[in-house]
Formats: sequence, structure tokens, C-alpha cells
Amino acid sequence: MRLILLGPPGAGKGTQAKFLCERYGIPQISTGDMLRTAIREGSELGQKVEAVMNAGELVSDDLIVSLVRERIAQDDCANGFLFDGFPRTIAQAEATREAGVRLDHVIEIAVDEEEIVSRLSGRRVHPGSGRVYHIEHQPPREVDIDDESGEPLIQRDDDREETVRDRLRVYRDQTRPLVDYYQQMASDSPAEAPVYHRVEGIGSVEEIRARILAALEDTQQA
Repeated sequence: MRLILLGPPGAGKGTQAKFLCERYGIPQISTGDMLRTAIREGSELGQKVEAVMNAGELVSDDLIVSLVRERIAQDDCANGFLFDGFPRTIAQAEATREAGVRLDHVIEIAVDEEEIVSRLSGRRVHPGSGRVYHIEHQPPREVDIDDESGEPLIQRDDDREETVRDRLRVYRDQTRPLVDYYQQMASDSPAEAPVYHRVEGIGSVEEIRARILAALEDTQQA
């Protein structure tokens, strides 16, 4: 079970990824975690990554793909893996394909952009405890006041509407094209292409989870 989850920020990928990893006994592989681990362990690749980052430069796609190949060769990936935040661009997807990394499924959790803006910009957080509210769907008893402590709630910078719209623009320009890429790959090279699934990301966590499982398990049975 070698998976990629795609979807805009706020689509609920993190929650579903955790469940899928537990269900199928596979690790969640984050490029950020890999970069930090490689630097900490001081491997040859890690030293290259550290030099690049210390110079204030972006880590190249080739270097990231090398880290990915090194990571998925480890024993805990024997039954598969779930990529978190990778690939982010068509260039990374191409480099992964050229490196011989095979994938089974690409799942897109599809949510309308205005729904995402409403979801994220409506969130309010209690800094001390991390309790999360939503001004429409789960409001506090008193506006902008935490129910338990009586302390003020805040809106995180990442949740401000202008920031959310900017993150959505980056996703639309850089990552959303991967959907077309994998669909075209399925048409051109069906034997090596992952199966693409579009899952509607509206509804409860349980409803969305059921759609993902149905898509994966229907494909396996077929």
C-alpha cells in the first residue's frame, strides 16, 4: 500500500493519513522529517542537505528524491508507505518516477476553495491548551473567550484569510497539477501508473474516511 494524499491545506489530509497508516501498518513519510533526521544523523546525504540549507538555498529535487529512496528502503516500509507533502511539484513527481519509486494509489481529497477559506479563517485557538473552536461550526459560549479558562482566544497567523488564500494559490499553481499528471500517466503507461481516486472532502471525518476506504478496497477487490 504505497500512497500519496493530495488536497488543499485544510482538507483534512493529516487526520486521514494517521488513520490510513494505522490501518495498513505503514509509516507516514514527511520530507521535512526526513531532512531533519538526515542532518541529525550526519549521513552523507544529510551533510549535503545541511550545507544547502545553511547556505539559505532550497534543497534540490534530486537530493530530496535520494532521501526518499533511502527512507523507503528501510524495514518499516516493507508493507508500503504514505507520502506526506511529497511530491509537491511535477518536477518532483518526474524525478521520483525516474528513480524507479513505484506508487499504488493517489487519493485527492477534493474541497472547494471557498469552503477551505471558511474552515480555516473561522478557527480560533486557546493558546494555553490548544483547544480549537470555529466561529460557525463550534463556537465558544462567549465570543472569542475560551469556555474553560475564560481567557481570550486568538486567530493564528496561518488561519488569517489572506494567508489561507495565498496557501491555496501556491497549492493550485504547484501541487494541484499533479492530479492531471497522474491521470495522464495512467492513460500513457497504465502498467506503472498509480490508481487515481477523487474523494469528496465534505462531511464528517468518518464519512470522508469511509469514502477513502471504499475507493482503496474496491480497487483491491477488483
